[in-house]
Amino acid sequence: MNDAERLETIEVKLAHLERGLQELSDVVIRQQREIDALTNANRVLAERLQALLEQMGPPEFPQEIPPHY
Repeated sequence: MNDAERLETIEVKLAHLERGLQELSDVVIRQQREIDALTNANRVLAERLQALLEQMGPPEFPQEIPPHY
């Protein structure tokens, strides 16, 4: 294998690595956007749940079943 062939092989490998790196970067960006959206949705749901719990007041427990049941 001469120098020109070796250089071409290295350039091809580098091109594949660069493309792979870009694909991984795109995946990480997409995942971070999904994480941000899910975090926001979770926060909103937690706030809604808290508001509902506050509206309901303290829980009323039904008469307890005797321990022998």
